[in-house]
Amino acid sequence: MTTAFPLPNARQSDSLTNVNSRLANVSISDYLIQRLQDYGIGHVFGIPGDYILAFYSQLSQSPIKVIGCTREDNAGFAADAYARVNGMGAACVTYCVGGLSLCNSIAGAYAEKSPVVVITGSPGLSERINNPLLHHRVRDFRTQLEVFEKICVAATELNDPLIAFREIDRVLHAVARFKRPGYIEIPRDMVRVVPGVPNQLAYPDPASDPEALAEAASEAAAWIASCQRPVIIAGVEIHRFGLQEKLLAFAEQAQIPITATLLGKSVIRETHPLYAGLYEGAMGHDEVTRFVEESDCVILLGEFMTDINMGIYTANLDPTRCILANSETLQISHHHYHNVLLGDFIRELTARKPRPPRRPLPTRTTRLVHAAPLKPEEPITIMRMIARLNDALDPETMVICDIGDALFAATDLEIHQRTEFISPAYYTSMGFAIPATVGASFARPNLRAVVIVGDGAFQMTGMELSTIVRHHFNPVVIVLDNKGYGTERFLHPGEFNDIHPWNYAKIPEVLGGGTGYEVRTEGEFDRALTKALADTKGMSLIQVHLSLDDRSTALDRLAEKLSKRV
Repeated sequence: MTTAFPLPNARQSDSLTNVNSRLANVSISDYLIQRLQDYGIGHVFGIPGDYILAFYSQLSQSPIKVIGCTREDNAGFAADAYARVNGMGAACVTYCVGGLSLCNSIAGAYAEKSPVVVITGSPGLSERINNPLLHHRVRDFRTQLEVFEKICVAATELNDPLIAFREIDRVLHAVARFKRPGYIEIPRDMVRVVPGVPNQLAYPDPASDPEALAEAASEAAAWIASCQRPVIIAGVEIHRFGLQEKLLAFAEQAQIPITATLLGKSVIRETHPLYAGLYEGAMGHDEVTRFVEESDCVILLGEFMTDINMGIYTANLDPTRCILANSETLQISHHHYHNVLLGDFIRELTARKPRPPRRPLPTRTTRLVHAAPLKPEEPITIMRMIARLNDALDPETMVICDIGDALFAATDLEIHQRTEFISPAYYTSMGFAIPATVGASFARPNLRAVVIVGDGAFQMTGMELSTIVRHHFNPVVIVLDNKGYGTERFLHPGEFNDIHPWNYAKIPEVLGGGTGYEVRTEGEFDRALTKALADTKGMSLIQVHLSLDDRSTALDRLAEKLSKRV
């Protein structure tokens, strides 16, 4: 990546004078826009409003493309998915009515370590004299900033030209380092201000403590070499920090099988010869659960132990048999190491070349294939639908799932390439999938999105399909129509789980683009999917009518565990 205003390291310090001379006539907005590009951001998602219009005007004159969404929270979901695929994303909205609408999607990005930059306008500093009651304001002028300080890794208000550049760099550096959202608020009378002062770029890359790193790697390597049944559990941080190649180098050198958790699904391609399946505790497939829990050394890399990842805490992992290494923690059995970076730890493990006995993988019964003969007149079920989809996926396909049975059923899909399965599998916010498809499609326009979303989640944010039609993307959107919140029905039945039915297949007509299909049988779904995949001119929406009592096998297992808690 070409960097116009580079973050310096020790070898770059002598170029600071030259860099600073280039900043003499740069405005605050120009600097921010350039730094966004330096971090690889080519698209910004949002909705304009009067307090951010001046910055929108500057954006429109830059190489960054501004993507208008139908709602601010959808812009947040789009930026989140863009960040997961691209490495960093950005959302840009107005003050309070826009910013506070973003809170849920940005909270989800924080929970799942997705590096999204929130940019928002606010009343000009000169407008705040005598504390007037300006529109959009809530309580006082700092309310929005204080809210986002709780759900971002770093936050700033650019209210001082002397330190504005430094504050921009501080927030962006934190977003890149910790893979969590950051917040930048620009009073509208500061947008075009030229600070005209040198900028002290002072954010070198973090480094591991060499002694702690060496000791931790040696201890872990010795243990791995002496064990008989090791397994790797690869978590989502392997993707967030770009460590797939290092992970595979370690696993292939040591010939250790790899599993993943739900949030980390597709962190490596699931057709890799060392891939053993998805580990989900008691809600997962028995052969994978046994394979992991019978291991004498469980190497958790880039994993964080959420309730969903751990099968609602039914995972039976003995800490004395675990090596846990992520961006925040390094623990080997009961030994804790500090100031050791995850990538460095994996690299040093590989260099020590531990070689335990090769362990055969569990039987791959987890992959559903469309082997059973098609029963054209039989009502379609979610598991038969997933089986048919498995035959259709290829390396040019990415899968985006909303929560509920859309997600749980999709755990049985086999993903052909890295990071081609996107879902809010920890924060589990309904309504993620459709706006996420917008962001992911801009980040990876060469991939075809297959989107699985329940009807309840679709009714929340599904009209963001308008943006997909506007930009001529061609996802295949599958709406699971069971007339309500199917997952919750199995946890706690009641009429409150029912929703008003829509004619989802007619929505392409409303939006003026795409093709709708309505299916009830296996034969109808097979024909609709075949036509949808062949049609690359626009989006396809397949409304799949499901029985109210139909559910995936994963949801069966989850409901059994969760129903005792709720």
